[in-house]
Amino acid sequence: MSIRERKWTSGGEEKTAWVVDYFDQNGKRHIKTFKKKKEAKDFEAGTHIEVKGKIHVADRDTVTVAAAGKLWHAACVGAGLEITTTRQYEQHLRLHINPLIGHLRLNEMTVPKVRQFLDDLQTNGRSPAVQRAVRVSLGALLSDAQERGLVVRNPVKEMGRGKARARSAARHEEPVVVGVDLPFPDEIRMVMPTLTGKIRVFWMTAIFTGMRASELRGLRWQDVDFQRAEINVSQRANILKTMGPPKTKAGRRTIPLVAHLVTALKDWKKECPKGDPDLGLVFPTGIGTVEEHNNIITRWYQPQWIAAGITKQSGKTDRDGQPITEAKYTGLHALRHFYASWCINSPADGGLGLSAKVVQDRMGHSSIQVTLDTYSHLFRQAGTGETMDSAAAALLG
Repeated sequence: MSIRERKWTSGGEEKTAWVVDYFDQNGKRHIKTFKKKKEAKDFEAGTHIEVKGKIHVADRDTVTVAAAGKLWHAACVGAGLEITTTRQYEQHLRLHINPLIGHLRLNEMTVPKVRQFLDDLQTNGRSPAVQRAVRVSLGALLSDAQERGLVVRNPVKEMGRGKARARSAARHEEPVVVGVDLPFPDEIRMVMPTLTGKIRVFWMTAIFTGMRASELRGLRWQDVDFQRAEINVSQRANILKTMGPPKTKAGRRTIPLVAHLVTALKDWKKECPKGDPDLGLVFPTGIGTVEEHNNIITRWYQPQWIAAGITKQSGKTDRDGQPITEAKYTGLHALRHFYASWCINSPADGGLGLSAKVVQDRMGHSSIQVTLDTYSHLFRQAGTGETMDSAAAALLG
């Protein structure tokens, strides 16, 4: 491996460049040119270590970020990831990564380049949540490229280790706010009298099991054990209405049922459309097939909040300029959050008073960290108020 100076004349002007001439770990010769000697020396030093470690990737052996993105996305699809996940990855590539850095070769990706990319996302109006998600996708893309031998380093992992951990933690759900992310108990009491038939049973199941929307859509009668009063979550329906395993391994779980829900499910089973016997769904369409998620939201969920008077201003106006109201809680996840809070709240507050570990199991969270990140503030703090007074009295006699 050597560095030599190259001089030539162009347009009557003498020019200089510095050339690094080297052989890689496979015996292939490569030549790389730099404007400054320092740049050439830095490249030589780094390349010497890479060649010695047999991990060097020459410029001509790598590909663009866009090309690497195609390989990464294809691998995700081939690995059987959820279609909603692979679609999100495709959107990250198409809308954010490729337009800004897709033309760059992988060896051009450095920590400063990634920092500039993230700054450009912010400048172009991407929300903080989108910025975090796209950063994670770019890091996964580069990790995949590393495994394929297309690049040596992953600058996403290298940049700001402390900041990376902070951003990773931010990927967990933010702490929920009662009255914003989940309803007050009084709001649940207000809406329940407006519900009838299948819709009422659906709401009760969501409220008293905390199941995800996809799990409710994929729930089968064979998963409901009336004798034991429990539901075994074993599958979920994706956006294409096909069945698959729960979101995570922890998603396979058993949830105990309250007596009111057992009775409601028994009564509903007598009226439930049969449809495809292989499906045997608890909450199917009128002909027994998988229900669309959007139909549940627009027909079974949001109108019921509105009918109960639990609304908020949408920020939009109608043709007459009058403000438009909408359901206060627009997504089904609000009922999942409500179940978690019901499990957490003490019996004195109308809850079950369960531990964080039990709540994690009931919710099907992949780790207890997710549970704590989202709900830790709802657990009654030990060592305060009457608890402290009682402890002091016991200590002092």
